[in-house]
Amino acid sequence: MRLGSFVLAAQFPGQGHGEALHRAVRSAEVAEEAGLDSVWLAEHHFVPYGTCPSAITLAALLLGRTRRLRVGTAVTVLPTAHPVALGEQAALLHLTTGGRFTLGVGRGGPWVDLEVFGSGIEAYEKGFPESLDLLLRWLSGEPRVGGPGGRFDFRDVAVVPRLQHAGAPEPPHAPEVVVACTSPSSVRLAAARGLPMLLGMHVGDEEKAEMVALWNRHARAAGRTPDEVAAAAHVSAGVVQVADHRVEAAETLTKAMPGWLRQGLEAHVTVDGRVRAMRDPLAYTELLCAIHPVGTPQVCVDRITATAERTGITRFAFLVEGSGDLTTTEDNVRRLGTEVLPQLR
Repeated sequence: MRLGSFVLAAQFPGQGHGEALHRAVRSAEVAEEAGLDSVWLAEHHFVPYGTCPSAITLAALLLGRTRRLRVGTAVTVLPTAHPVALGEQAALLHLTTGGRFTLGVGRGGPWVDLEVFGSGIEAYEKGFPESLDLLLRWLSGEPRVGGPGGRFDFRDVAVVPRLQHAGAPEPPHAPEVVVACTSPSSVRLAAARGLPMLLGMHVGDEEKAEMVALWNRHARAAGRTPDEVAAAAHVSAGVVQVADHRVEAAETLTKAMPGWLRQGLEAHVTVDGRVRAMRDPLAYTELLCAIHPVGTPQVCVDRITATAERTGITRFAFLVEGSGDLTTTEDNVRRLGTEVLPQLR
């Protein structure tokens, strides 16, 4: 089992942006101290749901402050980023940290971000596969890469820094790339390219198991070997709150998360005026408490073990800042690393 924290740098009611970002950085530092495997960083623009606008920039900071921890983006929104610029940044972090960086990419949403950054709604609705394939070409070790046409049409240019080919000295020849999957089409896309999935915290074990099974079928159909399919290191996102009593853990989240969810989700603006239904914040918080490890250390162990058995996933990214409080978040991370993780290993 590999446990990591999932960091949104969430701005809870009454907090400033600096406070949210400080809690995010501190929770990652404590994650390394507590023995967790990784930290995953979310990216959002213009909303208090998450105050980190560049997951890869925050990843660079945390890679510099840690020595063992794997740091990943969860996710870098590909429709609002140029895949070549992103590939350059990923290669830089990969080569300078001994391979501790994971690049998670996703399609994002139909938000006003697409207008602000000039990519447009088509980049969201149709352009994700094209962007992903150019990114993967840039990270493939080829000495030169040119734009294939369409949205990205440019002459061949030298790949700098160039990643080493397989068989070269450490770090591994390419950084890990994972794809956030929320639909059958994104599952098929990831499977065809042999990329592991990042599955969201809003879905439970049964749906995640179905998505893993779908990935397996499409990966085999794309020519992936049984060993490659079995080795796919998918990531399950969730929420964790460790306490002495299960009721105490749930109350910690139900007191704090609905206010954050309400102001954070209400702030999203669609690029084309389409109406997006918002989840009921309290009901959503209660759902997360029911399907994820929220309770005593033993409850958390049992919940994580059950998810692994039902889905086959053994890599987790848990939201640890659901209390909205720095001290409580630090304690939550420490208990996850010292009271839950040892039982799983």
